[in-house]
Amino acid sequence: MSHLTPEDLYSLEEYAKIRGDFRAKVMAHKRDRKVEIGGNATLYFEDRLTVQYQIQEMLRIERIFEPEGIADELAAYNPLIPDGSNWKATFMVEYPDVEERRAALAKLIGIEDKVWVQVQGLDKVFAIADEDLEREDGTKTSSVHFLRFELTPEMVSALKSGVDVSVGIDHPNYRRTLTVAEASRTSLVQDLD
Repeated sequence: MSHLTPEDLYSLEEYAKIRGDFRAKVMAHKRDRKVEIGGNATLYFEDRLTVQYQIQEMLRIERIFEPEGIADELAAYNPLIPDGSNWKATFMVEYPDVEERRAALAKLIGIEDKVWVQVQGLDKVFAIADEDLEREDGTKTSSVHFLRFELTPEMVSALKSGVDVSVGIDHPNYRRTLTVAEASRTSLVQDLD
């Protein structure tokens, strides 16, 4: 998948006119790219459309229209677009109660390194986490992480032939495994060149 350029983005005025329809399109698209792993962890798989939406919203909220500001947003978000042999995801550890979340994050240090995907019949691929900056300290992990799953050519070929894909977490305090729904699998295979 190619990275976004300034020419791929709507001006603030254009975006104001189409925002409602564009947002509806992106939200429908994101439904198939959200994979819940148990009740408290979710992978939001990113692609060119989800990243464009993020950038458009940031430009809108911050009222950014200068070329330098647009370039900064592109530089920040383009790394979230898959490269054709991988999947990239925002990983969220979600607990609605603040105190419960604080306690859970203290018990889940390192969880981001224990998230995996597995193409049916092949080895697990553990996430490469937080390449942009460290998101945990000695007392807790963050509730948001950015993950990359590098797939081999054999895995890509198997996925394109229609095999299942599973996701899971192998952290001592949070162990879950599930097979990805067909609609999500189909959407994710489109990220692979």
